[in-house]
Formats: sequence, C-alpha cells, structure tokens
Amino acid sequence: MNFFSLCFQSSDYEPSLPVTEKSNPLTRDIDRASPSGIVGMLEACDAQMFQRETGTNYQRLFDDQVVTTLTEVAKRVELILKDPQDSLVVLSGCGTSGRLAFFIASRFNEALKQLNRTLVYSYIIAGGDRALLSSQEAPEDDPELGMLSLQKVCEGKKRVLFIGVSCGLSAPFVAGQLDFCLQHPEVYTPVLLGFNPTHQARDEPIPGCTFTFRSVAQRLQELAQRRKAFLINPAVGPEAISGSSRMKGGSATKIVLEVVLSAAHAAAFSHTPVANDGILQHMREYERAVEMTYQHREGIAALVEAAGRSLQNEGGVCYLGWGPMAFLGLMDASECNPTFGADYADIRGFIRGGYKDLNNNEGPLSSLGPDFCIAHEDFLHQVLPSLTDRDTVLLIYTQSDDLHEVVNLGRKVREKTSNIHAVHHRTDSVEALQQVSINELCSSTLDFLWRGSTPASGSFFHQWELSTKLVLNAVSTGAHILKGKIYRNHMIDLQVTNSKLYRRAARLLQKLSGQAETECEGALLKAIYRADKLTEEITSCDITAHTQVARSAKKVVPLALVSLLTGCSLKQVESRLEQRQILRDALEELIP
Repeated sequence: MNFFSLCFQSSDYEPSLPVTEKSNPLTRDIDRASPSGIVGMLEACDAQMFQRETGTNYQRLFDDQVVTTLTEVAKRVELILKDPQDSLVVLSGCGTSGRLAFFIASRFNEALKQLNRTLVYSYIIAGGDRALLSSQEAPEDDPELGMLSLQKVCEGKKRVLFIGVSCGLSAPFVAGQLDFCLQHPEVYTPVLLGFNPTHQARDEPIPGCTFTFRSVAQRLQELAQRRKAFLINPAVGPEAISGSSRMKGGSATKIVLEVVLSAAHAAAFSHTPVANDGILQHMREYERAVEMTYQHREGIAALVEAAGRSLQNEGGVCYLGWGPMAFLGLMDASECNPTFGADYADIRGFIRGGYKDLNNNEGPLSSLGPDFCIAHEDFLHQVLPSLTDRDTVLLIYTQSDDLHEVVNLGRKVREKTSNIHAVHHRTDSVEALQQVSINELCSSTLDFLWRGSTPASGSFFHQWELSTKLVLNAVSTGAHILKGKIYRNHMIDLQVTNSKLYRRAARLLQKLSGQAETECEGALLKAIYRADKLTEEITSCDITAHTQVARSAKKVVPLALVSLLTGCSLKQVESRLEQRQILRDALEELIP
C-alpha cells in the first residue's frame, strides 16, 4: 500500500484539520499533471474509500462496527417498508448531499412504484429545489430552516427514520434537523452520515442555538449505544481537491445509502434477511465498479483533455443525458460554480424530458432563468445555434435508453461541432446498430461493458450511476485544473458563500501566505468588500453578513492571497491578475 495513501491517518498530518478538509498527499502536484496523470491521481484517491488498513484514529468503510451499523439501519428501513402507514424515511443534506438525497429517494420510490407499494421516501435539500441545479450555499448555515423543513415534510407522521448527511459533520442546517429529532424521540429515529470522526465535527457556535454540530454528534453517539440513534462516519480519506466533498464524499454517500436501502428492499420484498455478509458483499460490488471504471483511464483522460481545451478557449462543456444518468450530469455541472468560481455556462447539464423526467417536488423551475432550463429542447433552442468546435458535448446514456434519440440528437450536434463524445453502459456483448452509428458520430466513446451484470442482479444500475459520477467528476475537475483553477490541490477560486467556505478560505490564505490568522481574515474581508481599509461597519458584521456580500464578489480568494503576498492595493492586484490568463501561474510566481 502506498505510504502517501495512508499517511493522512497519522495524528501528525495536518493535525488541526478534519479528514474531509485535509489536503491529500497523493494529489499535491495535480495542478501540473497531464490529463492522464490527473485521472491516475483521482483513481488512487477513490481507491482510498475501500482501504481495509486502519490506523488507531479512524474507522473505515469495511470495519465491523460500520457494517453492523449499516445492517441495523437497513433493518429499521425494512420495518417501515413492511408497515408504511404513517411512516417515512427522510434523506436530507446540503449541496451535493442534498442532491444525492433527492436522487436516491427518487430512485427507490420508483422501485416501490414498480412493485405497487406505498412510497416511503422523501428528500430535503437546503435551499429547496433550485439547489438541485445551482449553488445555494447560504441556507446550509440555517438550523431553524432545516428544522422547519423537516417538520413540514413529516407533518402527520408517527414514525420517521431521518438520515441527515453532512460529509464534514459541519452543516448547521442538518444539525438543526438532528437536534429536532433528538427532542422528539417518540416519532424520530435520527441517523447521521458523514466522513469525519466525531471529535472532528465542527464545534463552532451556531448563532441562535445552544448546540454545535459536535455536541449533536456526541449526543447521537451516546444514544447509538442503545440503538436510539445511529452514527455512520467512516473515514474515506482526504479529497483529491482539498475540501471538495462532491467527489469522494458524494460517492461514499451514494454507496452507503444505496447499500442500506437495497438491503432493506431485499429483506422486505425478496425474503433475503439483512445481514452483515450481504452488506459487505454489496459494498465489494461498488468497489469493483470503481475499479472497472478506471480500467478506461485513457478514455477518461481524453474527455478531460477535450473539456479542458474547451474551457481554456472560452468554450463550454454540455452533458446531454438520458434517464437517471442525466441527473448526474446536472449535479456535476451545478457543483462547478462554488468549487471553481465557474460561470453556469461553462459546464451545463441537460435531461431528455426536462422537469417531467426530473420529477422534483416543486415542479418546473425554468422561469427562474436560463440556468434552470434543463431539457434537451432547451439545449436545441438556447445552446445548439451558437455551438462551435471550441465546445465539448458529452452524450450520457445506457442500453435501456432510446438509442434512436441519441443518434438523432448526436447528428444535430455533429453539424455544429466535431468535438462530441459519448459515455455508454451496456450488458449486451453485441453492440446495437444504433450504437455503431453513435460511434461514427463521436470523436471518442467510453463504452462500459458490464459482463455478468443483468437486471436480475438488482443493483447494477446503481453501479453504472456511480461509474458515471466518477467520469463526470473527473471531466469537470480535470478541465478546471487544466484551466488553471487549482493551485497544488487547493481550490483557489472557491465562492465564499457560507460560513464553512469562509473558514476554508481563511485557512487556505494562512497556509499559502504563511501569515497570521488575523492578517488573513482581514485580507479576505478586504477582498469581499473591495476595500483597501476595513471600516468599523465591516468588522462589526458577523460571518453571515460577510458571506451575503461575497455572493456577488468574484475572485475573492485570489485577490486576498496576492494582496497578502505583495502588499499591493486591490486595484493593483486585479490588474495583475487580469494580465495573466491562468490564475495558477500568477500564484506560482509569488508563492515559495
């Protein structure tokens, strides 16, 4: 086992940071890697999710205690599936966690619908359904909003299994929901899913609350001993891009929730009792799916290179998807703004039937603006007319989708650009004739042939989805690396739109500049307010007020960092950054 793959477990490695915020030693030079090198580093990072070796500090995904907890939670879901009257399973989270809550609740409700069973799953995402498609970071800081959202969804229910997801054990929105559950044990059984140990949960005071996330997690930990609550928090290693929990955190969330819910469905409807061995076997299937995905590393690298070239040349990347795979494209695209400071048009996702296929609680949102227009028809009217060879288009589908439609849309795209690619999943060893036509249209095709997978195996679609997520995360991350939006393995143009991101930005400034915490926070505030001197009016505001202003500010972290390193005014720094096309190179000149 690679030393760097395990050294994050040492208590001496970045000791002040939780696992989810540490930098990954495997990717320290990812900003200078080739597309193939980038994919190789992402592969090594994703493999950390399944490492069996354990240090003294962290639980891992395959540890006995984790597997036993997954089994117990699956049994609680099974009880609700067998007797759904006045009962509900609620999945909730912020950002990527909330999008996955929506996606997984929708997928498992669809499975119940096919069996003519009562639908028992509901989702909550901080910021409402608009957060499914765009960054809505501020509601993550509102514990009361979380509690009220949970109350609304569960009105009239007598038994609720609540699963709150916060990868870093940090979101006040989820903390508020968990605290509410703990106050009403006669109705709610709370489950917390995240990827830090409890002692690394966020302990910062939450305005208006008597609890912190850590205190809530500690109460859950105590109740878990009596099975009155459940805590699932294996470490899966630092992210490839520090703090970017949309990647491993999102993948591990998908794996854990689907393993639990699939086991419950098998027990309730197929007479297969929930057991530790079955949970382990299912997780190993996901591990094989990750390995299978990266067997196509050169094909993934070709997509990274094409997408990176598009972003470097002021073009865009479009994901055109069918079925469940399409939402993974929407999700990946939505995450690029807060992570890389990207414009919504840089990477966009589209789903065949728009909101009819999405089937979200609040219905169509296209009236909110062009970034909420998500149907293939919207692509044809808004994007296709101006498409050029600077743009990259990726078709995402499976053998279950209408390949005639894929061919027809592909032909329309091909008239505008030769930079068209495909990601396709199938079990049939013989390619359909339409697939041959798609191959001829595309510059490259990632053809995933899943031998041994059949619809009877139940979870094969979930593994195809995970594989697609890994590919799209690699494409969007790799493209932004090639555009120069990453320095070493840090997000240097992240949006400072909630307290977590504010603190992350301040820590990053301190790490890269070597200056004191107070100096770095001062520079951050100057960049947010575009002020060379801080007034009492600014310094007397709380973090919430700062992040509200930061929502409309661009390049906050780069401005703050360069001003710290050079002592220049913000106007001089802005001029300096404008002269350099690649942000990373501007910082490389200044940082030792």
